[in-house]
Amino acid sequence: MHEPSLVVHRVGRAPLDLGRPLHCVFGLVFDAVTIDEALARLRRAVERRERCFLSTPNLNFAIAAQHDAAFRDSVLRSDLSVVDGATLLRFARMLRVPLPERVAGSDLFERLQSDPLDGRAPIKVYFFGGPPGIAERAAGKLNAADGGMRCVGFASPGFGSVQEMSDARTIERINASGADFVVVALGAKKGQAWIELNRERLQAPLVSHLGAVVNFVAGSVQRAPRWVQTTGFEWLWRIKEEPALWRRYFDDALALLRFSMTQVLPSMANRLRSGRVERASRIEPHRRDAVLRLALHGCFTGEALPALRRAIAEGLQAGLAVELDLRPTTAIDSGFLALALMLDAWQDEARAVVPGSMTAPALQRTAHRFGAMSLLEDRAL
Repeated sequence: MHEPSLVVHRVGRAPLDLGRPLHCVFGLVFDAVTIDEALARLRRAVERRERCFLSTPNLNFAIAAQHDAAFRDSVLRSDLSVVDGATLLRFARMLRVPLPERVAGSDLFERLQSDPLDGRAPIKVYFFGGPPGIAERAAGKLNAADGGMRCVGFASPGFGSVQEMSDARTIERINASGADFVVVALGAKKGQAWIELNRERLQAPLVSHLGAVVNFVAGSVQRAPRWVQTTGFEWLWRIKEEPALWRRYFDDALALLRFSMTQVLPSMANRLRSGRVERASRIEPHRRDAVLRLALHGCFTGEALPALRRAIAEGLQAGLAVELDLRPTTAIDSGFLALALMLDAWQDEARAVVPGSMTAPALQRTAHRFGAMSLLEDRAL
């Protein structure tokens, strides 16, 4: 359970939960949760009508986000982000990031669909997107099967812009269906952007871009057998089912190799040559006008992060912008980077990390190792 004091509410934006067990990999944030823990979060969202924007990044998703700030920020602003991809999970484990297991969006949907009703109402699903006719077919097959879900509506909006797909009639039709779960299938970038634009207008508590799910439910694409998924060769099965995907997987492999050779391996080698790091930490707050600047002295990894989360939450709850000054910092880790990235995407008033303060070579190497180079950018607001 998270401390209620670590959830920050502000008018006009989704709540920020600073208590989530987050880690940074490839410049994105991931919740360190098992599939059962993720399912419990989704079920709670439906039962309590709590808003939950679920993101399911895989390797292709993560690589694309490296060069698209809006796409990256859609993950950073999601309420739950799970590692959906065996290759990405192996990469995280190589970096010693404690993500417990792969949590595929398709598995989450299948588990929710197979839940026994036990006297409760089924989860009401609305399919938005997919090739012509596929959402309708998926709706029919879902409703013909026994299980914990019923489809209450579908739409195939075609190939218009995000804005064209977000007109008032479209949103009203989705809301009028009474859906609990809006499953979006517009392509990852467009789907995430559509959710970002409309999440406050949608009344469904649960929303996620799960493009492959619509095809799987409709039967237009067969998902790999479980034994193929567990061996890490699901990508070969996907190419068999959708031959056009070979180019995407080839490009992803090259991008991963390039990132590993130019960012990860050099930073890991330098880390092995570095000396012992002092583990003590101290937070020194400085307030000026509407900004709280936290000077972080020492090592901000692991056990030091709960105190930092509380300090950030207190500042945000007081209506202040929060900046992290890393000039006196000696060490950071994937947990710190995830916290900083999420804060950077959530607040508009200031950068999370004071521009130019991440000057220590050890900190820069850590940012490069986990793909969080955006925190090094001295971009104008």
